[in-house]
Amino acid sequence: MAEQGDRGMQDDTARVIRVAARGDGVTLDGRHAALAAPGDRLRPDGSVEPGPRHANPPCRHFPVCGGCQLQHLDDESYSTFLTERVAGALQAQGLAADIRPPILSPPRTRRRATLHAERRGRQVQLGFTQAASHALIDLDECWVLTPALFAILAPLRGLLAVLLAERGRIDVHLAETDQGIDVLLKGRLASGLVAVEGITAFCERHALARLSVDEGYGAEARWEPEPVTITLGGVAVPMPAGAFLQATREGEAALVAGVGEALGGARTVADLFAGLGTFALSMAGKVYAGEAARDAIMALKAAAGRAQRPVFAEHRDLFRRPLDAAELNRFEGVVIDPPRAGAREQAMRLAQASVPHIAYVSCNPSSFARDAKTICEGGYRINWVLPVGQFRWSTHVELVAALSRQG
Repeated sequence: MAEQGDRGMQDDTARVIRVAARGDGVTLDGRHAALAAPGDRLRPDGSVEPGPRHANPPCRHFPVCGGCQLQHLDDESYSTFLTERVAGALQAQGLAADIRPPILSPPRTRRRATLHAERRGRQVQLGFTQAASHALIDLDECWVLTPALFAILAPLRGLLAVLLAERGRIDVHLAETDQGIDVLLKGRLASGLVAVEGITAFCERHALARLSVDEGYGAEARWEPEPVTITLGGVAVPMPAGAFLQATREGEAALVAGVGEALGGARTVADLFAGLGTFALSMAGKVYAGEAARDAIMALKAAAGRAQRPVFAEHRDLFRRPLDAAELNRFEGVVIDPPRAGAREQAMRLAQASVPHIAYVSCNPSSFARDAKTICEGGYRINWVLPVGQFRWSTHVELVAALSRQG
């Protein structure tokens, strides 16, 4: 009987209980196993015995392709992973909050992506790189890109066979816009009449919205029959080539709704790191929008003016010149959506302010938790956090959090 109990205990310690930040399964006794889901067991030889939460990966390129890391998790396990990433980041800063069930974007809904292309002889490979490698995966299928973006990959290979130098490699930025697919090629390309005619014929044949080339001096449109826009908050905003766009429409909708709830009906709002206006243009009241990227803020300013929206757009580097407490106190609510590194200086100013409501949008739970701690030390509390899985089956976590001043 004792021998059976020991064997049962050994089996239990080999059970995978969670997924670590980089996607490895972690057993009860602390061992890490690649491609393991909660409920799996680690065999004595190190192989994984799948459990009830282990999903059958739908894509033939998984797990080699670096575009996805977690296709072996079912939706329940993937949601738990997102929740635990946020909870762990908060706990590391001594914080706690109500974490809502995550919102997951469905497969094949990613409308923005950066791929890589490389020519090898007469063949062009186009796709994501392998995990922790520069080697390319030539995509035969993709379960994250929208069908329209995936459909353009095969024709693009033909065009790039003409434009790419031998052993040449470039980045390929794709996005779905109001007018169709926008393509930005970043890197050295062939020049001359053949290249120009090839681009024109390709764009006409596939009804591209725009094709731009950036060889190191900024994006130059080689094809754009009409100005390219992206509709945000019901307003068509001019979209600079390669501009930031929320990865999925579903993810954008979840973040916009979360921001609206967090602001609690504020009539005057500051939108910090506003980009093209994803949040600024979704609000009914008066909005100040601050953004360091000149192309983005000028596009927002033009769109808001044409639509007669009460948005004051300012070109401002919020890292070097954050809004101070006196400026912030003019508003009933603040939205902050910084890059992955967070916004340490702006968080310090928010902690000193008395603005009632803050909506913090983040693509990095760790920098969010660091900034949230600073803000909370100034007298705020975190009401709730909503994780958003825009980058389906990846370890990338986005969130929106509601903070309010106490007392």
